[in-house]
Amino acid sequence: MQSFFQDIRYALRQFRKSPGFTAIAVASLALAIGANTTIFTFANQMLFVKLGVPKPSELRMLSIEGDHHMAVHSSWGSSWPGDDGKYHIDSFSYPVYQQLRKQNSILAEIFAYKDPGSVNITVNGNPQAAKAELVSGNFYTQIQLRPELGRGIVSSDDGAPGTGSVAVLSDGFWHRAFGASPDVLGKTITVNSLPVTVVGVNPPEFTGPDGVQTTSPQVFLPMSMAEFVRPSLGTRDSLTGPDLWWVQLMARAKPGVSDAKAKAALQVLLTAAVRGTMTVAKDDTMPEIVLEDGSRGDGSATREFGKPIYVLLGFSGLVLLLACANIANLMLARATNRQREMSVRMALGAGRMRILRQVLTESVMLSAVGGAAGLFLGYLGRNLIPWLMSRGWDGGELNTSFDWRVFGFTSAITLATGILFGLAPAWRSTSVSINMALKEGSRSATRRRKAWSGKAIVGFQVALSTLLVMSAAFFVRTMFNLSSINPGFRPQNLLLVEVNPPQSRYAPPADIALDHRIEDAFATLPGVQGVTLANVPLIGGSMWNSAFLVEGDKTKRFGEHDMRNYPDLDDVGQNFFSVMQIPILAGRGFSAQDTETSTPVSVINQTLAKLYFPNENPIGRRFRLTDEGPEASKWIEIVGICADTHYNNLRDEPPPLHFEPYRQRTDIGGVTYIVKSTLSPALLVPTLRAAAKRIDPDLPLNQIRTQQQQIDSMLQEERMFASLTAGFGILALALACVGVYGIMAYTVSQRTNEIGIRLALGAAREQVRAMVLRETVWLAAAGVLIGLGATLALTHVIASMLYGLKPYDPTTLAGTMLVLLLVALLAGFIPAHRASQVDPIEALRTE
Repeated sequence: MQSFFQDIRYALRQFRKSPGFTAIAVASLALAIGANTTIFTFANQMLFVKLGVPKPSELRMLSIEGDHHMAVHSSWGSSWPGDDGKYHIDSFSYPVYQQLRKQNSILAEIFAYKDPGSVNITVNGNPQAAKAELVSGNFYTQIQLRPELGRGIVSSDDGAPGTGSVAVLSDGFWHRAFGASPDVLGKTITVNSLPVTVVGVNPPEFTGPDGVQTTSPQVFLPMSMAEFVRPSLGTRDSLTGPDLWWVQLMARAKPGVSDAKAKAALQVLLTAAVRGTMTVAKDDTMPEIVLEDGSRGDGSATREFGKPIYVLLGFSGLVLLLACANIANLMLARATNRQREMSVRMALGAGRMRILRQVLTESVMLSAVGGAAGLFLGYLGRNLIPWLMSRGWDGGELNTSFDWRVFGFTSAITLATGILFGLAPAWRSTSVSINMALKEGSRSATRRRKAWSGKAIVGFQVALSTLLVMSAAFFVRTMFNLSSINPGFRPQNLLLVEVNPPQSRYAPPADIALDHRIEDAFATLPGVQGVTLANVPLIGGSMWNSAFLVEGDKTKRFGEHDMRNYPDLDDVGQNFFSVMQIPILAGRGFSAQDTETSTPVSVINQTLAKLYFPNENPIGRRFRLTDEGPEASKWIEIVGICADTHYNNLRDEPPPLHFEPYRQRTDIGGVTYIVKSTLSPALLVPTLRAAAKRIDPDLPLNQIRTQQQQIDSMLQEERMFASLTAGFGILALALACVGVYGIMAYTVSQRTNEIGIRLALGAAREQVRAMVLRETVWLAAAGVLIGLGATLALTHVIASMLYGLKPYDPTTLAGTMLVLLLVALLAGFIPAHRASQVDPIEALRTE
């Protein structure tokens, strides 16, 4: 221990003697470790943190998969294509859930839940929007969650449809709306105009069954209230109808029962439940049960963020490796300059292991200081990615937890970096020849070494910097390409406001009449230049489609299972095209004459016109949306063709799309109002709220944002990648610049005698400067070429994340290479200039 503390004291003296080196090393490590800590904090929350319930590893998530002929034809929830070519759906019909729950014996009791979106809640006369969660009556007992106040929802609450008017609040909502008062139990709030009694408050660590990535839903309600919470479900008989698959299921595994055995038993039950509750067509195939780990909720975050997070972790790891190479190079130079010191220590009896331990102690102490600073920077930056990904209007903020995993990760990489960048200098320090180092002319001998190890490390630095900067350039250009897309309308001066009228008060067609009243009320407000509404706001990440059966077609035009038979649609107001400034290319738009009693009309876009009516004029042609039920006799006349617009995102080309007047629908439910005004939202929103309150005091305005904010929110992931990788690229350039400068400055100092002789024999100072710059360029060019090869080899990893360019885009690659070479030249210019200013007499005198 005595020698250990001696090593620490000696290392501190060495750091104090070289403050510049110490500052550069600590700053490099702090930035690199801080970047890694920030990325890992986000990765930890997205990929590793489990639900805040007892024994979360016992939870199993149920879902289904199948081919395009699967008997499930209508679902509401998450669905995604699998790598095996099958289609995955995370929901079940309510009758199938009841059958599975009743017949299951292989797992603990199956429970159900569903995120239905926002509801209108009035607390003490104050209407507001809140995120809701529907849960089955056995949810709290099976997930083993104990409320911090009151009780959970029980089976007696979850009875016949429309019963069970009780609620459990989240801890956050309890604090905001009730000031954390224990008197909240028994209080009455209104949910979509229905009186509901508060019976409990969830613990703060519980974020809901959907996952741990976002804040908890504010109010938990029995599944029996589904049709009050989501009015459109009432038209689908959600709790009795077999066709709509919409509830999510979970259960706990039983001890000793393998997942494979449970899956096989549940498959038999699922097949029987489907055949017992649905009419299965001859060509329909049975859905297959999928049993997955439910400890983190539904797993959507892993599917959405898994690949991007691992890419970011890889980039931040490369930055850390770059910082290690930088410090290793600096320490190698120091080791060369300290060879006489080490020789003296060894001549006095110090063993090579003792010298090795001393140098590694200095390395680990440097990394420890850098790691502590990096941990602090990571703590400060823990909310950077959530901030880049946040949408201020919806309240669905991402969670981040700075827990023991983050501390352990930072400690591990701190120790690893200390050893990594300390090994080469330690080996150099112990490999010195004592006799040669103690000779008086040994300084001259050491100066003639070519510093190949240092140059190899710098070449490695430049290669890593090339990989990072090229990748950053790809993501920045992707962001620029997406931001430059013309959406097909003018988003400027447009404010979006959502209104979700409760079905209990506004059953169809009262919802249509309410929307018309609100539309007219908004249009008369001062500063409003136009008002319309849309069932699906453009570039909002949502979509709606239906069959498009043209009059005269006997069968589906493109074959039974071709999705071209189901173009996208949107119900809009009569002023939609003028407010959004979407050109009408042929025919007309909608007008005040297109009412509930007039002929149903539609405006189609160019893409749909080309797909369904090539080489003919579609104006006057008719179509219908279904061939079943009362709507089968409703023919819709095409009265106009509008220019193409992007629909649910910017990445996809404008799809086939048709618009219908919302007033000609039988029901519509919640809609988004689009208000055109040059007034700022801060001035406009209060007048909109007042106008809505005059119509219905319990009807809040939700999801208030500008159209440009809506578009920007669809680019959040690309913006996050562009911002973070650009930061990594700039840091990589800075570290490479320091590395090139350091090795060239060291090389020049070692060759002072040689340079003096060259100048004494008549070499021009410009020739000396060119000699050093030429060496710099060759060193940088070798690193850039190696980095280019590495980038091309890894392009398949990021190819799917790019837009508007190929991973081998020559402009991006050539521009990045030019930037790196210019930075290297700039870093090498100062040592080159110093070399050209050497005084030959002084240089020869030093020997």
